[in-house]
Amino acid sequence: MIDSAKWYVVHTYSGYENKVKTNLEKIIENRGLEELILKVEVPLEEAIEKKDDVEKVVTRKIFPGYVLIKMIMTDETWYIIRNTTGVTGFVGPGSKPVALTEEEVAALGVDIKEITVDYQVGDSVKITSGPFANQIGIVDEIDLTTGKVKVNVVLFGRKTVLELDYTQAETM
Repeated sequence: MIDSAKWYVVHTYSGYENKVKTNLEKIIENRGLEELILKVEVPLEEAIEKKDDVEKVVTRKIFPGYVLIKMIMTDETWYIIRNTTGVTGFVGPGSKPVALTEEEVAALGVDIKEITVDYQVGDSVKITSGPFANQIGIVDEIDLTTGKVKVNVVLFGRKTVLELDYTQAETM
């Protein structure tokens, strides 16, 4: 059921983002809705502000006036969120909420998926898809934050490093 949860964007009164997040988290806990409303996020970023020749790192909202919610949309969850103090409505045409696409969620970086690979640096792997499918190579580097793997292969008699998605290689 959790797989059917999607990210939605809720518009709030300016400056109420954290209050909405706190209120929703209390409501979710009090009503036992943890399985329907999974996450409430106010995306933040760190930025350097310069004032009077003094630089300081500040945390600010990426989308002022908006809160992101990962939930399973039902009449009950829609009603609860829509009637939370500070919420002015869901983003979407009329009163119909529109879920974010997988690409939008990935670009926002709010839903980080745990990446696990069954190979290590130095292991022989077979490339499973793409233009170099069925080539054999040696894992040179693994970056779990981006999900990329660098593999050394021999193409046309030369050693070449390919950067692949971690799903494009498997152990031999």
